[in-house]
Amino acid sequence: MDLRSRSEENLQVVSILDNRIDAAVAIEFKDAMRASTDGGSETVVLDLSQVQFIDSSGLGAIVASMKHMGASRKLALAGLTPTVEKVFRLTRMDSVFSVFATLDGALDELKA
Repeated sequence: MDLRSRSEENLQVVSILDNRIDAAVAIEFKDAMRASTDGGSETVVLDLSQVQFIDSSGLGAIVASMKHMGASRKLALAGLTPTVEKVFRLTRMDSVFSVFATLDGALDELKA
């Protein structure tokens, strides 16, 4: 699982560079997210703009990552492709996370 992490003012941006988060990579994704976000910023933006497919294991891995960060930190999602956005909407996970259409939109709003 290829993730890139960078800081933007008081935010951490984690970009997923793979096109799938499914059962085959869910554990690897969780481990990579934990390593990337441990001790990081209070707010983490997960850039999903490269992800074309997500299944229930992928959703579970994202939720597990949020829970691992703890209640005092926030995980926001940005750049969901139409297919991925539909999965979040159908499972109502879009009500659990702050979801932004673009990474730039998320950064603009969350930096304010």
